[in-house]
Amino acid sequence: MKIRYDAEVDALDIRLIDKKVECEVIHLSDQVSVDIGPGGKVVAIEILDASELIDGLKEKGIEIDNIVRK
Repeated sequence: MKIRYDAEVDALDIRLIDKKVECEVIHLSDQVSVDIGPGGKVVAIEILDASELIDGLKEKGIEIDNIVRK
């Protein structure tokens, strides 16, 4: 999984599957979309204008909790 916030364009990208797969993009709103891959698996979530939707994002950044590394 990769989580990336680009402050320059104010976009948050949460990538759950790293390999490239063909996806169907479902737009939940003008700012939020979900990429759905084979078998209905969620591949990625993209949030545009992320700081407008996530309070404190620009000031505090992203906190990742309870991550297990193998």
